[in-house]
Amino acid sequence: MGIATVDSLHADAAKLTGLSDFGKTDYLEGLEVLLASLERDAGLTPAGVEQARAELTEILAGRLLSEHGWATHPEYADVPVERPVFITGMPRTATTALHRLLTVDHAHQGLPMWLGMTPRPRPPRSEWADDPDFRRLDEEIGAFVAERPGYLGVHHTAASEVDECWLLLRQSLTTFFPEFSYYVPTYGSWLADQDLRPAYRRHRRNLQLIGSPRPERRWVLKDPGHTLGIDALLDTYPDALVIQTHRDPTTAVASLCSLMDKYAAGTSTVFRGEVIGRTALEMTHRGLSAFTENRKKHDPERFHEVHFEDFAADPIGVVEGIYDRLGAPLTEETHRRMRELQAADDKRRSHHYDATDFGLTPELIRDRFGSLR
Repeated sequence: MGIATVDSLHADAAKLTGLSDFGKTDYLEGLEVLLASLERDAGLTPAGVEQARAELTEILAGRLLSEHGWATHPEYADVPVERPVFITGMPRTATTALHRLLTVDHAHQGLPMWLGMTPRPRPPRSEWADDPDFRRLDEEIGAFVAERPGYLGVHHTAASEVDECWLLLRQSLTTFFPEFSYYVPTYGSWLADQDLRPAYRRHRRNLQLIGSPRPERRWVLKDPGHTLGIDALLDTYPDALVIQTHRDPTTAVASLCSLMDKYAAGTSTVFRGEVIGRTALEMTHRGLSAFTENRKKHDPERFHEVHFEDFAADPIGVVEGIYDRLGAPLTEETHRRMRELQAADDKRRSHHYDATDFGLTPELIRDRFGSLR
């Protein structure tokens, strides 16, 4: 079943936003490669075709809104992005939980899902519910979660909550997320040879636009995909602190398989079982290998380590260590909000998984990671 054409996707995005300027054309190759890989490799069901078409349209709509925002608010270019924090590491290593804790601090700002998808200067929180883009995305995400029972127990997601900043990188069609969502090996092979610096430059411009109403707030962002782009990230944000999370890959990969399986439910005839297992294993290994090798080029002071076991035992203590690295105050009020969020998240989590459901064993995973573990 055909998904769409490049022209029809552009027309749909223009209709959705009422805008027409997509900016530079450097994203078109990635769009064409991804669309072809989805058509050829992914084995999409009718539901998968609908989901892929909607996601590609949203990506192009995001480009339109960014271009419009930059043109309408040219003062964005003078907005500083000073010493941001980027959380990365293998997926399923507590990056989400750590990110949520750090962004309850009113001195910080994260990227809410809806602003990652529809960038504009961050409106006051009291105005979000009246924004048509927010309402539309809130309804769409609510429907997505409702169709996947148990998904929220695995990965917290909501239009109003902080999310991963691949939502901005995807505007350049150079992000690992399609490999998480669909079986797209052709796209993955193409992505491995791309220079990610243009995507990170666009990422920064979007942060300047979104953060322009409160430029004094430190950006705290997260995305396991930064493991593949650490050189580009640090070229773009040379004063960033990069937090690397660590976990036994036998657990992390099995957990990732389960999440991918829930995300892709009903969308593909091939992206299931052992195919998901093989994809998760290789994608995780590729990211950790690249990060381990490339971080050697950079000042060790740019990095901070967080181990899953330490975070599980004492999450607030781990956060205090990060504040010490930043030389930033951690107020009692922020402490209180962190404790309340941690208690709420502990009640919500419910995730059971088994690597053997995806054709993997602990021994196979350990062997694949070798000395990277």
